[in-house]
Amino acid sequence: MKTDSLFYRLFQHAPMLVFELAGLEAPAAGAYQFRAEEIKQTAFRLDGVLIPSPAQADAPVVFVEVQAQPDPEFYGRFFAELLLYLYRNQPPHPWRAVVIYPTRAEERLNARHYGSLVGLSEVQRVYLEDFRDRPVTGAGVGLIQLIVSEPEDSLTQATQLLQRARTASWADWSSAQVADFVETILVYKLPQLNREEIQAMLGLIDTDLKQTRFYQEVFAEGRQEGRQEGRQEESVQLALRLLRRRFGAPLAAAHEQRIRRLSLEQAEALMEGLLDFQTSVDFEAWLTTQETPSA
Repeated sequence: MKTDSLFYRLFQHAPMLVFELAGLEAPAAGAYQFRAEEIKQTAFRLDGVLIPSPAQADAPVVFVEVQAQPDPEFYGRFFAELLLYLYRNQPPHPWRAVVIYPTRAEERLNARHYGSLVGLSEVQRVYLEDFRDRPVTGAGVGLIQLIVSEPEDSLTQATQLLQRARTASWADWSSAQVADFVETILVYKLPQLNREEIQAMLGLIDTDLKQTRFYQEVFAEGRQEGRQEGRQEESVQLALRLLRRRFGAPLAAAHEQRIRRLSLEQAEALMEGLLDFQTSVDFEAWLTTQETPSA
């Protein structure tokens, strides 16, 4: 999974998350802007730089790099870019560097050449594996944990994070923003599922889904009249696919016919309840409760 773009989206939305991960004292909200920086007349490009506002004279320029793959040449390139940036731009601020690895296994350090530079007090190395079992103190840490979670645990972890986002008051994060990031992360982590299936398994069919970027782009409200029947058919088809995945076998023909008779609201309720079904017996019991006896 290519995670760099996910991390940089997070840092653009919540620059203070870098300070939290590195264990640095966080400045006031709004004190930093996160952006990529190209160094003129070179082929170097710093992927992430936190630039303090001019009013923050003592706040450092923070160079941020996410290194998700082993690369023996990384530190040479990184320090060359960093020092060249300082030489070219002459910022009035001090500097810090934060290098983020998913685990220690990805790090490749040529200690003979770069060991003393890595040991500088200005340089912080962060290993996200250390955050897996930490209490979730905010949306940023929760999303980081989701990115580095095992695929088989990610749906449960995502559901718990969304539940907390609906009730917690997290600075700079609305529940819709958390849902947007959760959905995007799972698309990367679970390529065997499409977006609609992920949304259904997370219960993002109604309130949260309508506020996410994906819904607004693809399922924009204001559809023309007469689409209700089409939506019902889409929901039923999605529910059938999810059930086949959930139980690992084709549905009995009788069960499939019963599902096709569900209303739109019932089909959406079925998708929301899928994670609660432990066996096919639970599913059959739910289906029986939805059927209205014939007059």
